[in-house]
Amino acid sequence: MELIKKMRGDGGSPPPRSSLGVIFATALAATFVVAALSLLSQKLEVMMLLGSFAASSLIVFAYPDSPFSQPRNVVIGHLIGALAGLIFLKFCGASWWCDALAVGSAIGLMKLTRTVHPPACSNPLIVFALKPGWSFLLFPTLTGAVLIIAVALVYHNLRREARWPKYWY
Repeated sequence: MELIKKMRGDGGSPPPRSSLGVIFATALAATFVVAALSLLSQKLEVMMLLGSFAASSLIVFAYPDSPFSQPRNVVIGHLIGALAGLIFLKFCGASWWCDALAVGSAIGLMKLTRTVHPPACSNPLIVFALKPGWSFLLFPTLTGAVLIIAVALVYHNLRREARWPKYWY
């Protein structure tokens, strides 16, 4: 019975809505990141766009003060997620339990290294779906994560009074 009571929540209210200007600017920044990655994919004929980058854009541009939005979390989190997927794919093969272990390992490693970035937890599943080679760590994983951070550095430091990022290391 206590469990049912806890499931009802605390009865709090959702956070206040951002101003329309902030909402528009956030959406525009995320649009720019995805457009840039898509254009680079097309021009360079190299995959640069992952679905997890859209979720990263939401967190980085809409919640810049979150630990999940800091550069080390974005870059290292994406690398850990992709690397876990590649390692498990290489040494276990494509099976339901290997992709599950890859995701769990990525989460554990992100927690261990204090580089949790929730969108990067989907990278092992992306690896299992695409079955890429080791170059996946560079293109699209590292280059895409770095591009998100580069755009965020300019965006946040032009739009806000507060400095961004909160920390690098």
